[in-house]
Amino acid sequence: MTRPVTRESQERGLSQELPVDADGMAMPRSQLPDLARKGRGAVSNRPGRYEPGNRPREDDGWSGPESEDEDLPPLRTTVTIDATRSAIAWNESPDIGFDRSLNAYRGCEHGCVYCFARPTHAYLGLSPGLDFETKLFAKPEAPRLLAEELSKRGYSPAPLALGTNTDPYQPIEREMRITRGVLEVLAAFNHPVTIVTKSALVTRDIDILSEMAKKSLAAVSLSITTLDKHLARRMEPRATTPPRRLDAVRQLAEAGIPVGVLAAPMIPALNDMELEAILAASAKAGATSAGYVLLRLPLEIKELFTEWLEAHEPARARHVLNLIRDTRRGALYVDKFGERGRGTGPYAELLAKRFRLAVKRLGLERRDGSLRCDLFKPPPRKGDQLSLL
Repeated sequence: MTRPVTRESQERGLSQELPVDADGMAMPRSQLPDLARKGRGAVSNRPGRYEPGNRPREDDGWSGPESEDEDLPPLRTTVTIDATRSAIAWNESPDIGFDRSLNAYRGCEHGCVYCFARPTHAYLGLSPGLDFETKLFAKPEAPRLLAEELSKRGYSPAPLALGTNTDPYQPIEREMRITRGVLEVLAAFNHPVTIVTKSALVTRDIDILSEMAKKSLAAVSLSITTLDKHLARRMEPRATTPPRRLDAVRQLAEAGIPVGVLAAPMIPALNDMELEAILAASAKAGATSAGYVLLRLPLEIKELFTEWLEAHEPARARHVLNLIRDTRRGALYVDKFGERGRGTGPYAELLAKRFRLAVKRLGLERRDGSLRCDLFKPPPRKGDQLSLL
């Protein structure tokens, strides 16, 4: 029978004797904690919210607990073709500055432990943990489907957001080139697009994006969470390194493409002290706008992030979690519009004030104008009657 770990028991060292789960319950001695795998973000593959029970590793009584220094077998990345029937996803969220988006992939090999898209894998009967970053789904038909949807009578254009759920430039994009196909369609229709990515691979498509930018049809934001390469390697194991992201900002800016930076997420006592440095480095590289998001831990991410902290930052795990609770009314997450991305309380207010002052000082308040929608026009298709005008 498990028992809760109280402050008194922690002071006696009980929490060191018995591993603790995300609910503060001591695990039986026969149950071993999951160990971090090199090159992966999540520590475990705990089941999603629609699956009953748990799948912990167990001590067989012979080999004993594995050493944390021992390399676990690498996990292969698999890619399955997603037979989707539509390309554009619509939303009405008041927290989001767009009403339509497109995601070329489900799951993301970047493996960012804090990714708020992880819970979507539960809809597929898969784990938001390691499954999310190793069992990917690709939509190679997305460009064709997008062209069909944009050609429908009555379609009204507005900026299409790429990278809102999973990264459009994650590693498998190098071979699959779905995002590039989507951009080719958007360019042909003169349709505005915004991109958020952690990958320098976005520079591969400068040829398309620069031509669209000349017409005020494209804008890109690079997400830069930390300038510490060692922290980035643990927290975002397969994403582009921070120096290369800054170089991508520079290349995009030099190509005339409006580029901003997202310091997201800011995690109390882990990377939030880097906020001003991230913004300053981005401004120096050529960014003209900036944003930030306070760490969000919806659904299964609470447990996944807690596991990650205990595996990679055990000395300050409790402090980080307590500060997160200070910004979330005593909980690890509050799912409320207008509050989800900023939090509440003195700590959250101080972070917001620091951001405002830094943005003003660095000139990151600039905007390069709204993207144009008046240029939208479906290109002629084979068999269409030529206009007499």
